[in-house]
Amino acid sequence: MTTDTSEQGLEALIVADMTGRPAARAGGGFAEEPEPFVGLHNWLLGDPKAFDRAWTVDLAQLRAFIAATQPPLVAALDLDNDSPARQKFLARLQGEIGKRGVIDVLRHGIKHGPHDVDLFYGTPSPGNVKAAGRFALNRFSVTRQLRYSRDDTARALDLALFINGLPVATFELKNSLTKQTVEDAVEQYRRDRDPREKLFEFGRCLTHFAVDDAQVMFCTHLKGKASWFLPFNKGWKDGAGNPPNPNGLKTDYLWKDILTPLGLTDIIENYAQIVGRRDAKTGKVKRDQLFPRFHQLDVVRRLLADAREKGAGRRVLIQHSAGSGKSNSIAWLAHQLVRLGDATGQIFDSVIVVTDRRILDQQIRDTIKQFAQVGATVGHAEHSGDLRRFIADGKKIIITTVQKFPFILDDIGSQHKDRRFAIIIDEAHSSQGGKAAAALNAALTGAEDSDEDESVED
Repeated sequence: MTTDTSEQGLEALIVADMTGRPAARAGGGFAEEPEPFVGLHNWLLGDPKAFDRAWTVDLAQLRAFIAATQPPLVAALDLDNDSPARQKFLARLQGEIGKRGVIDVLRHGIKHGPHDVDLFYGTPSPGNVKAAGRFALNRFSVTRQLRYSRDDTARALDLALFINGLPVATFELKNSLTKQTVEDAVEQYRRDRDPREKLFEFGRCLTHFAVDDAQVMFCTHLKGKASWFLPFNKGWKDGAGNPPNPNGLKTDYLWKDILTPLGLTDIIENYAQIVGRRDAKTGKVKRDQLFPRFHQLDVVRRLLADAREKGAGRRVLIQHSAGSGKSNSIAWLAHQLVRLGDATGQIFDSVIVVTDRRILDQQIRDTIKQFAQVGATVGHAEHSGDLRRFIADGKKIIITTVQKFPFILDDIGSQHKDRRFAIIIDEAHSSQGGKAAAALNAALTGAEDSDEDESVED
């Protein structure tokens, strides 16, 4: 069967896959009758007419979420009327998104006058029926041909994704039939999408996707011609691009696997982040919004799945290339390993990140600390005494260099053999060598021999 990869055909295909509705039905718009929300797998079809361009929210989805989860707020905020009360709430909401970013607003909600307003319910812990019920009330919606401009032009985005009425991602689609590619979609973002539009301001969306039937690219902050797009491809034969897909398009992993409600929730909770970086010359703090590349998401999720299934006591080699975002991958992995549990409890007592050279130590330390939602979780061992104290005190994430370990290996091996450590060792530099890493592993596990290495490409 031939797949229609014209722009409209690709748009209809993506929406049909995401909503679980046939392409013919998915092409219309917002259903007049309320749609049953399928919850963990399918997206709702949004109505482009429900998008308020002044406040950059889907009012229908926002109102429906609040009505289902916090009913008294519908009247308190006067959500059914274009009133001063509703305008004041929307102004507060947009002000918080502008200040904190949509990621933090989804995670923590906002305070408006006497009201604490939840705007998203996160992944429920296993067995928590109440939390699972609340998560199922989230409204993940996809809207076709979203007219976003406040100047009444006909400019429209091919697709936009919303969570409970808040925009989180946009799409520009291109097709091979008209000999346009992902590069044309990138150029359209750079040339035609005015970064002064509220929807494209920093932090208001997680990311912006440029997609064709062969490749995916993304950008977290549109800056006109300076917009920086990165690939979001699987890779193919040790190179760029995506492998052939016998069951569909090369790029359908994006909406079938990555952007499921559960998958996107995982990204919001554990990966997407606004971080500040101080310019060494000016001293000014520059904010960047992070969104994982495919290989980063893939390697961290595979390592977590392996640890969850097989527990502690294994060794895995991760091969990475220059410019792959290794520091971010290490930070994402460390923060999730320390929370990883199974039916018996936490799998690891602490995570130790071992680096080489001071500049790399500082880079990874700063990255991991910025990702920490609780500052006391992370300890940076500048001296051997710090390292000994952090391990003894049960600090959750410990960052250090391999040179400090020879001084305390005996203490660790004799006093902490009953504890379980996840050790992330950066072996990018030959000066570290394998002996120190092997000695460290032996001291903490009490075993000179370990399972055969597994290899994961990053």
